[in-house]
Amino acid sequence: MPAAKFASSGEQTVPEEYAKQIPAIAFNVPDLDGLVKMQLIRDGDKTELACIESTVENGKTMEVPAVKYAAAGIAAASLALTGLSALSAAGTPGAAAPSPTFGEVFGWFQSMALSGMMSVEYPKVYQSFSKNFGFSTGLVQWESMQTAIDNFRGSTGGNLTNNNYGYLKNATLVFTSGSDDSSASNLTRRAIEAAFLYARDGTTINVDGQSASVGGDQASDSTEPTADDSKEQKFVKGIEAYVEQLTIPSPNTFMTLLLCFAIVVAAIIVLILLFKLILEAWSLARPLSPAMESWRKRYWWRLAKAITNLILLLYGIWTLYCIYQFTTGDSWAAKVLAGVTFGLFTAVLGWFTFMIWSKARESKKKLGDSSALYEDKELWVRYSLLYDNYKKNYWWIFVPVIIYMFTRGCVIAGANGHGLIQSAGQLIVEALMLCLLLWSRPFSLKSSNWINCVIQSVRVISVICVLVFVEELGMSKTTKTVTGVVLIVVQGVLTGVLAILIAVNALIFCIKKNPHREARKDAEKARLARDLDNLTPLDARNSMLMEPMSQKDTSYKAPIISDSPFATSRDHKGGYDAVPNRPDSPDSRIGRGLSRPSEPYRDHSVDGLVGGAAGMGYRDHSEASREPRLPDMYGQAR
Repeated sequence: MPAAKFASSGEQTVPEEYAKQIPAIAFNVPDLDGLVKMQLIRDGDKTELACIESTVENGKTMEVPAVKYAAAGIAAASLALTGLSALSAAGTPGAAAPSPTFGEVFGWFQSMALSGMMSVEYPKVYQSFSKNFGFSTGLVQWESMQTAIDNFRGSTGGNLTNNNYGYLKNATLVFTSGSDDSSASNLTRRAIEAAFLYARDGTTINVDGQSASVGGDQASDSTEPTADDSKEQKFVKGIEAYVEQLTIPSPNTFMTLLLCFAIVVAAIIVLILLFKLILEAWSLARPLSPAMESWRKRYWWRLAKAITNLILLLYGIWTLYCIYQFTTGDSWAAKVLAGVTFGLFTAVLGWFTFMIWSKARESKKKLGDSSALYEDKELWVRYSLLYDNYKKNYWWIFVPVIIYMFTRGCVIAGANGHGLIQSAGQLIVEALMLCLLLWSRPFSLKSSNWINCVIQSVRVISVICVLVFVEELGMSKTTKTVTGVVLIVVQGVLTGVLAILIAVNALIFCIKKNPHREARKDAEKARLARDLDNLTPLDARNSMLMEPMSQKDTSYKAPIISDSPFATSRDHKGGYDAVPNRPDSPDSRIGRGLSRPSEPYRDHSVDGLVGGAAGMGYRDHSEASREPRLPDMYGQAR
């Protein structure tokens, strides 16, 4: 073997005696992680002079577009259902969205992507599976975008020699665990293109650009290298390996996420302003409902909440990519953008946290608890995006969740290249989060508690499985492959269950009465009931709002005085005058046969009353007596 750049590829017929020993499943399992090793051993002291390794594949892989489309469809369905649930709530204080929400589904996809970013020796089957969820971390394969980022890096101090889209597109990636880089530096160890299990003889050998065909019917030399022979090999590990297998240069990682974030923010702004324009036009034709009217007036706040929700959704990934940019990035402008955006996002979340905490303290001073965060509509509309799905006693859980996302990103990016440290730190973080969820069960809905606890449990199981791939533990390749298949099954089953739950929630949403509307009706009825309980005997509502009441006990009947009550005694027996004369009036005395009144006549006219009232403050102290006396009576008792 010459001490030069060497590559070999070809197809060979496996003899029947050896072909029988290959299990049939090897031809059907996707991403077969087989390895063929040929060693040159010195006959005397048995030392290794050279070693050639080659992977064996069968042409099947887990990296298929259908998986990506299915994952994107599940995320889109959860986003639509969460949006419809929010619209149906119409800002109702205390209304929680049913699980799984868009944030829970998207966060689970990010967890599967992060499981493939650690610096361990993954089986190829799991490498291909985890690539399907790279879109959830902002890694989008877009050639024009990557070319633009390369130009930006080149003009701001970046090195594009072996770190650009064109080079990566024509390179062969060789995955290493990162714990032992001797395989990349040992000149006697060569990584060779995969040998397929087909049955056509012929091998092509290329040495320093000079190629020759050996075997079969071809024995002619050729000086033109083939396309496969011209590909350079690049040893990758950890985050770099995950990103570059998506044909994204690793120095472009943060800028790719930043541009995707900018595109999504622009789309959110356009959609909200368009909806605002539609509502304005609608309001000119007919009055809007109270919910839509509130939305029309507060569209700027709705826009701010939507962008803040996006920041919260990507905060853990943003932390990871910013730290990775600080440690491995080559463009000073990209590092400045990473620092500014990370500080800005942290400040936004910190401001919301401070405002919610201060409002909770005010509510606790006034009401004795933090119920105002859920009952005050103004506070709910403004700040509920961080605690809307939690119980009243556990509104603060969003703070540990933000710390959890930040810590997870720091562990993976800060320990990049050290698989054991990454796995151990990740296991501690995920286990602490699981303990917090099991202890508090903070979600308002019982189903949300179950779903989130199951998702967090699978995250812990995933990290335990990743520990098997750590090279320091010395697990066999077969054990790693089986563990990779088990990990795919566990994560795939949970993803399927989430998709089924989304479909069930959509069906319930279509056929069931709106629970938020029913809650508003119940609250209105309860308010009316409280108003009725507060009625007093002198309140006009006592006769206006109360329903007619029938007398159940009819044993007592009042006597009828007269069938003609307003007739005079002369007209009808038993009648009475509507307004009888006063007993001391002149007419009354004359009617009783008295010629003159026995007491002086008291004037009850208006002038007399006014004159009498004017002298009420005068008192004759000479005749004053402290002895009690009866009030003056107009007439004598009869």
